[in-house]
Amino acid sequence: MTFNLGIVGAGQFSGHFAALFDLHPGVGRVSVTDVLPDRAHRLVEEIGLAGTHEDYDAMLADPDVDAVAIFTQRWTHGPLVLQALEAGKHVYSAVPMATSPAEISAIIEAVSRTGLTYMMGETSYYNPATVFVRKKHAACELGRVFYTEGDYLHDMDLGFYDAYRYSGGEAWKSTASYPPMWYPTHSIGGVLGAVPGHAVAVSCVGVRDHLDDGVFDTEVSMFDNDFSNMTALFHLADGGTMRINEFRRVGYPSPLRESRFRFFGTDGSFEQLATTSVWQDKQGVTDVSDQIATRTTLSHDDPMLADVAPSLREAFTSGHAPVHDDDARRLPETFAHAPNGHEGSHQLLVDDFVRAVGQGTVPTVNAWVAARFTLPGLVALESARRGGELLPIEDLGPAPERLDAAARGRV
Repeated sequence: MTFNLGIVGAGQFSGHFAALFDLHPGVGRVSVTDVLPDRAHRLVEEIGLAGTHEDYDAMLADPDVDAVAIFTQRWTHGPLVLQALEAGKHVYSAVPMATSPAEISAIIEAVSRTGLTYMMGETSYYNPATVFVRKKHAACELGRVFYTEGDYLHDMDLGFYDAYRYSGGEAWKSTASYPPMWYPTHSIGGVLGAVPGHAVAVSCVGVRDHLDDGVFDTEVSMFDNDFSNMTALFHLADGGTMRINEFRRVGYPSPLRESRFRFFGTDGSFEQLATTSVWQDKQGVTDVSDQIATRTTLSHDDPMLADVAPSLREAFTSGHAPVHDDDARRLPETFAHAPNGHEGSHQLLVDDFVRAVGQGTVPTVNAWVAARFTLPGLVALESARRGGELLPIEDLGPAPERLDAAARGRV
């Protein structure tokens, strides 16, 4: 059986996922809506999608739309997700999950009550480093993991100015100050996606921005934020620690590798730099960079990348890494020459969601996992605003083994 999907937002990011959803044999009609109708119509024409909806309300009111995929500005996700769940639609959402603990709790409550599928499209879950360490951890080769690091190093000059101008219009500077720790899933998700667990407390320090360009300026920021770089130390439930860096002013080649990770266990460890990845144990060091490097599938001048800033195109042209091969075998044949991105994650995430909806199973980055990837960053920002005060982090629990499928018909 197939289901019909509505794409919400037709900006730089959504087109690649719209193409993948349209190619997946588990998806029927794909339609689009955007607050800028011309963008929605153009996406439909470029990919050959089913059509557009006048607005989000019209999409949710359409009984032929079974699910929605949300690719809107990051602070809008929580309310849009809740609106869709209450309308009886399954939801795929770009990151982050939401921007407040209340929204996160409400999403989990709605998923539990309705039995509907919710999945956050966190790319780091299939980051090759995360997949590599997930396998090592499952094989018990790290021993006890007591210290981990996740960095999301994405300088404003390398794509973010262009992205915020594209999405924010004339007021883009007010939104470009989005707090770094409100976007923590590309770092936290890679750590906890490899070594499952959850944070219980955090102390965070923020670096106030000194570049006078109207970004990260509290007089301009709609988020009252002037932190451009932030570092957080998390206490984990198993007694270990996790250090997270979210940097937006940094001399680092983020198009080569924007997320990077380190894991230290009592028996083995893993470390990354921009172009190198190594596995280490008590006997020596093994360069595993070739297992983690992704194969290129699209040229940088491919028409699919027409609206993507040149400095961001690397994120959309990657295929799969050798370490992905086990996961990639389950992908439909229609993905063989399809676009991919973020180090091979896009195709796998789309397939996860389609399978979860079609089979009524709990997806990989479900609401409970998404909460553990997102909520710690929200508390970290509050800690930084309090000068690094150690603050507790509420855990909303692990995902259930299955959702109440019967509840779907009662929405």
